[in-house]
Amino acid sequence: MKIHIKNGRVIDPASATDAVQDVFIAAGKIVALGQAPADFVANKTVDATGLIVTAGLVDLSARLREPGFEYKATLESELQAAMRGGVTSLVCPPDTDPVLDESGLVEMLKQRARMQNKAHVYPLGALTVGLKGESLTEMAELTEAGCIGFSQAEETIANTNTLQRALDYAATFGFTVWLRPQDAYIGKGGVAHSGPLASRLGLSGVPVMAETIALHTLFELMRATGAKVHLCRISSAAGLDLIRKAKKEGLPLTCDVGAHHVHLTDADIGYFDSNARLTPPLRSQRDRDAISAALKDGTIDAICSDHTPVDDDEKLLPFAEASPGATGLELLLSLALKWAEDSRGDVSLSLALSRISQHAAKVAGLPAGQIAVGQAADICIFDPATRWKVEAKALASQGKHTPFLGYELPGVVRATIVSGHIAFDTLH
Repeated sequence: MKIHIKNGRVIDPASATDAVQDVFIAAGKIVALGQAPADFVANKTVDATGLIVTAGLVDLSARLREPGFEYKATLESELQAAMRGGVTSLVCPPDTDPVLDESGLVEMLKQRARMQNKAHVYPLGALTVGLKGESLTEMAELTEAGCIGFSQAEETIANTNTLQRALDYAATFGFTVWLRPQDAYIGKGGVAHSGPLASRLGLSGVPVMAETIALHTLFELMRATGAKVHLCRISSAAGLDLIRKAKKEGLPLTCDVGAHHVHLTDADIGYFDSNARLTPPLRSQRDRDAISAALKDGTIDAICSDHTPVDDDEKLLPFAEASPGATGLELLLSLALKWAEDSRGDVSLSLALSRISQHAAKVAGLPAGQIAVGQAADICIFDPATRWKVEAKALASQGKHTPFLGYELPGVVRATIVSGHIAFDTLH
């Protein structure tokens, strides 16, 4: 399939490109920018006048709920949501049922995802068997099966001996360990940010030190082992201060933040709105402002959707009993654009897009996130001027719960191209 995308504004943060130019695609790759190659005859021409053409988005945390939780979502529904959101590559955590701790399960998930012919799916393998934090998985086998790193998802490793062994093993083979810093005991069972609001609402709290204590421990272990670590969904100003220092020291470290935490605070819980029940919990305005500043200066490498579809039975409950999580794949682009918009010129469109494409791809070690000749043709074409209202019926994801219900957000995806195949298109 030869595709000619004409008259679009191409924004590629990786090459600092921001210009109206044509893109030419053949055999699943970008073959030229600007001028058509000799003898190029397009099977399909996409008119992107007034639209932005950028690299397909890379999402560092999207739960697809298969295998085991098909009542919450299916690969089919969630990969369709990814296409609607312009997400062409996504990383999925290992907390499925059964857990992704055996190579056969990983191969099956990869095969099922390939059959959908939509986004590229990159699984994380479980760091410990069953995510129980006791015995290590066969990381080399899981890597051969297609895992790009190893994670505990939301489970902690209480035994620091085990964590040290895991990091030692990962360092030996050059694997990256993806961890969400959370102390195994402090804040366990908490449902909201420890602070005046949680006290007033009578909700059990998760203090910021649950994050910072885990970071202190992890950085000591990284110094001892030399392991590469990606920190998932940082939530606090104090945590970011520690990460900034660790990066300056030269520790092999990257980190991301969930899109919800870029915009919302614990005040958005309102009157016990279970849509705002997230893990980690929404924190204070000071924390949110620190997240925005850290995204801008590069301390935080990427924004992820933290896509976690939850069904009505588990969400329409009292706040403390509701399952944490929100749908996010279809909101990732809009929430990044809103971050740039809210900054009143402080954050450029190119910078906002880099945090959900180029930099996210670099974190995960993926050949994605760029518009360049020779690169796979993973492309998102969106209308920056149109706004859309977040409503349950507007979402393709089986998960209809998000704290942004009712919001009007900028940016509507008009077409998504994956490996030169038009997987989503509203332009015709």
